[in-house]
Amino acid sequence: MNSSSRRRVIVATVLLVMTCNLSPFSSSLCMAMDHQESLSLERYTDSKEGFTLLRPSSWIKVDKAGATVLFEEANKGSNNVGIVVSPVRISSLAEFGTPQFVADKLIQAERRKESTKGAEVISVSERSGKDGLQVYEFEYKVDSTRGGMKRVFSAAFVASKKLYLLNISHSDGLQFPLDMDRRMILEQVLHSFDVASST
Repeated sequence: MNSSSRRRVIVATVLLVMTCNLSPFSSSLCMAMDHQESLSLERYTDSKEGFTLLRPSSWIKVDKAGATVLFEEANKGSNNVGIVVSPVRISSLAEFGTPQFVADKLIQAERRKESTKGAEVISVSERSGKDGLQVYEFEYKVDSTRGGMKRVFSAAFVASKKLYLLNISHSDGLQFPLDMDRRMILEQVLHSFDVASST
């Protein structure tokens, strides 16, 4: 690309960014540009409930009934990271069932929701957390009347007779599919979910 072509591309990009910022009606192209915004992560630790994870630093902490903590992307509330902590009688996930069994229960619960049009498990895995803690991880797709097609990454573990469940929900429709860069960042969030070190 010669220097005059490069200049034209830079000018066109600047104009596009200005149009996106000034226009009350964002075009699909503006929305697509915004959608590709890069995320940086920061460590979040809840010492009271005893968990830790990386979370998108620009996402806003909001209060929502039923969630121990919830972070939402500004102006895109359907993109969020939520954690629920509940008391249980079991001391490990294995007592509840295999990763596949838990994934099946999770997807059944999704399908029972009135707003769900379809749900499908993509992958199921298991990893070791701090001190060999058993952590199950799931990825699935949900098509919903509330927010359209979504990609969901979940992780679960049991510690100190509490069930910890992480849900990362992100839009993944035909118009704005989940791009590889953002997917990799959300997977970092997923893999970072763990029990917090005792102080």
